[in-house]
Amino acid sequence: MRRQVSRSRRSVLLGLFALSGTALLAGCGWRPVYRGGAGGLAGPAEAGLAETSVALIPERTGQLLRQALQARFDSGSGSTGQRYMLAVSSFSIAGEAIGIQRDNSISRVRLVGTASWVLSAQDAQRRTLTSGTARQMDGYNIVGQQYFAADLESEAVQRRIAEAVADQITLQVAAFFNRHAAGG
Repeated sequence: MRRQVSRSRRSVLLGLFALSGTALLAGCGWRPVYRGGAGGLAGPAEAGLAETSVALIPERTGQLLRQALQARFDSGSGSTGQRYMLAVSSFSIAGEAIGIQRDNSISRVRLVGTASWVLSAQDAQRRTLTSGTARQMDGYNIVGQQYFAADLESEAVQRRIAEAVADQITLQVAAFFNRHAAGG
């Protein structure tokens, strides 16, 4: 019985700590990007992302990035009018050997993914609202001439890079919608 009391006391203390941390952050002007609006309505970032469609991105890595962006922009609230278009003008993943053995074989590969994007309004002028870039780095090992395993690992790393670049783009676009809603 004594063990259950200490667990419940620990839960209460952790809850109070979390509330005090949130209060301190709110006092310095911090607020969550995806903060909901009044009455349970979507906040500016969530609403803006839900109203954004993602243009096609060429190549397999572009497909991975587009799928990741669509998953992040989808609010799950049904179909909404698409007021904005996110176009990724270039997404590339470049690799370089960074681990070279004495026999000149490669043991480590670094991949760097870079994407340039533009958010535009779906109005008659197609005016550009904001733009930016996102960059992510990852790598994989090639062990003992296991080239098939290296190909599989390369595909997994490319997927991770696309996911991380999608996270960065989503945060940048969400920050734009929050600034725009605040009048900035």
